[in-house]
Amino acid sequence: MSSSPNHLARARAADSTRRRTRVLKALDKLAADGEEITVSSVARTAGVHRSLIHRHGDLHAAVLARASEPPPGTAAGTQVSRQSLLADVANLTARNGRLSMHITRLERRLSEALGQAAWEASGLGAPADIETLTRRTTELEQQILDLRGELAERDEDLEAARAANRELMAQLNR
Repeated sequence: MSSSPNHLARARAADSTRRRTRVLKALDKLAADGEEITVSSVARTAGVHRSLIHRHGDLHAAVLARASEPPPGTAAGTQVSRQSLLADVANLTARNGRLSMHITRLERRLSEALGQAAWEASGLGAPADIETLTRRTTELEQQILDLRGELAERDEDLEAARAANRELMAQLNR
């Protein structure tokens, strides 16, 4: 039994046509069912590999076009894109993280305040000169901040002087 090349080519073409038809029917079915339309979902429904859709530009374009259409029964003004939903999820996740950190800070502050109140209520309260030490600590912290600011200014001046020095040396070396 010999197969002619012509017969194999016709069989291959018929198989390709059948798979293309399955892809188009799967695309219509997913759209009618209101399912998400992606290359993977269409290929899975049609029982073909994703590469078939990617290799055939017209099939790939059809999938992308159908994916961008609003689902059936959706009013034009109420269409929400997948990208906008993903952006909303990302924004809400970030907000959730910020709120979680804020809650943690508030819990820590509340714990410190309650601990301080319990310590003072127990009669073991801090001696009177703790206030003086606290005030002095605050003054020293402010002084540290001022000195750091001055140091940053001097670092900037030093960097500017170094840049001028490099420029002058480059001019002298020319």
